Amino acid sequence: MTVTDTTLPSEPLRIEPHVKRIAIVVIMGLIMSVLDTTIVNVALDDLSHDLNASLESIQWVITGYLLSLAAVIPITGWAVRRYSARRLYLIALVVFTAGSALCALASTSNELIACRVLQGIGGGMLTPIGQIILVKAAGPRNLPKVMSFIGVPIVLAPVIGPTLGGLLLQTAGWQWIFLINVPVGIAAFALALRLLPHDVAGSAEAGRLDVLGLVLAAGGTVGLTYGLSKSASAGSLTAPSVLIPVILGLVLISLFVVHARRAAHPLLDLKLFSNPAFSAASLVTFCLGGALFGAMILMPLYFQVVRGQDALVTGLLLIPQGVGGGLGMALSGRLTERLGGGRTAMIGCLILVVATIPFTMIGAATPYVVIGAAMVVRGIGIGLSIMPSMTAAFSVLRREQINDASPTLTVLMRVGGSLGTAIIAVVLQGHLSHAHTQVAQAASFAHTYWWVMAVSLIALVPTLLLVRVERRARANRQSASVLAAAPLLEPA
Repeated sequence: MTVTDTTLPSEPLRIEPHVKRIAIVVIMGLIMSVLDTTIVNVALDDLSHDLNASLESIQWVITGYLLSLAAVIPITGWAVRRYSARRLYLIALVVFTAGSALCALASTSNELIACRVLQGIGGGMLTPIGQIILVKAAGPRNLPKVMSFIGVPIVLAPVIGPTLGGLLLQTAGWQWIFLINVPVGIAAFALALRLLPHDVAGSAEAGRLDVLGLVLAAGGTVGLTYGLSKSASAGSLTAPSVLIPVILGLVLISLFVVHARRAAHPLLDLKLFSNPAFSAASLVTFCLGGALFGAMILMPLYFQVVRGQDALVTGLLLIPQGVGGGLGMALSGRLTERLGGGRTAMIGCLILVVATIPFTMIGAATPYVVIGAAMVVRGIGIGLSIMPSMTAAFSVLRREQINDASPTLTVLMRVGGSLGTAIIAVVLQGHLSHAHTQVAQAASFAHTYWWVMAVSLIALVPTLLLVRVERRARANRQSASVLAAAPLLEPA
C-alpha cells in the first residue's frame, strides 16, 4: 500500500461501512489502553491507605503499567506476521480485561502491581495492532479520515482519565477504576470477534523471532521510559536514578540499530527510515509527543495546587481542552486530504504555539472562562497536529511495511511524550520549590509554560521539513506524469 497523493479528490470520500465498524472496535481498545495511563493517578493516596503501602511503593502501580506497555510494543510487528493481527488483537483484549478484573480484586500492593503489569502487556499490544488493522482496512484514499478516528482516544483519554477517575473514586471506590474496563473489554471482544477481518499469517512470512533484537529494543525502551518517569520524584534530569537508566536505554537502542542493520530478519525494519517522508513524519511524531503530552501535566496541577480544586472538579475544568481536541480531530482528516499531513501538522503546531501565550501570563485569579477559552484553542492545535503527521508516515508505505511502522511510531510518540513530561515536570518542580504563596505558585506555572512554548517551537521545526519533503515528492510525481503523458518524438 502506497499513498502517492493527499490532495482532495473531485468528490468527497465516504468511508465504507465495514471500515467504520472496524474503527469502532479499534477505538474501544485504544480508549481503554490510553485511559489507564492517567485514570489511576488520582487514586494513589487512597491505594496507599487501603493497601497499607508507602506512596513511593504504590507509584509502581503507574510505573509498572507504563514499563510493560513499553516493553511489549516492539514485538508486535513480528507477532502480527506470525499469528495474524485479528488473533493478537483478541488476545490483547482478553489479557487487558482479565488484568483489569484482577487489579480490582488485589488485596496487597504487590498483587496490584503484578496485575497492572499484566494489564500493560495487553494494553501495549492494543495500540499498534489496532493501528495496523485499521490502516490496512482503510486503504490509501481513506487514510486521513481513518487516522483522525485513531487520534480521538489519544487526545481525549488523558483529559477524560482524571475526571472519570475522580468521579469513580468519590462515588464507588478505587476498585471501579479497574472494573469499568471489564464490560467495555467484553463488548470490544464480542464486536472484534464478529467484525474484524480475517488475515493470513504464518511462520514462513514472519521468520524466526529476533530474540537479540527484542532484548535490545524492549530493554532500551523500558530503560528510557523508567528513567524519564523518575525525573519528577528526583527533581532533576541529571540525578543518578534518572541518568543511569536513560543512558542504559540509549546504549541498548543504539545497539539495536546496529544489530537491525545487519540482521537478515530484524525485529523492526529500520529501512523504513530510508524514505525521507517517513523519516520526517517520524521526527514530527516524536517531537509532537513531547510537546503535547509534556504540557498535559500542567493544568491539572495548576487547578489543584494554585486554585485548590479536588480531582473531580479539576477533571471537569479540563473538559474544554477535550472539546477543542475533538474539534481539531474532526477537521484534521479533511485538512490532511486537502493540504497534506505536513501542512496540517504545521498549522496545528502554529496554533499550539499561539494558544500557549495566554498560559505564560496565567495568575492566581485568572478567570476560568479565559483559561477555558485558551484550552479550547490549544485543544484544536493538538487535534490538528499529532495524527496528520502519523498519516503522512503511513501514507508512503507499502502494505507489508505497516506491521513495522506502527510499533515504531508508537514507541517514538511514547518516548517523546515521556521526555517532554520529564522536562516540564522538573522545570515546574524547580520553580515550585521556591514558591511559598499562591501568587508565587501561579507564577511558577506561568514560567514553566515558557518551556512549553519552547518545546512547541521545537516540534514546529520538523513539520516544516515534512512540508518540504511532501512538496518535493509532489513535484516529482507531477514531472513523472507529464513525461509519461508526452508523445514520443520521432527521430528526424
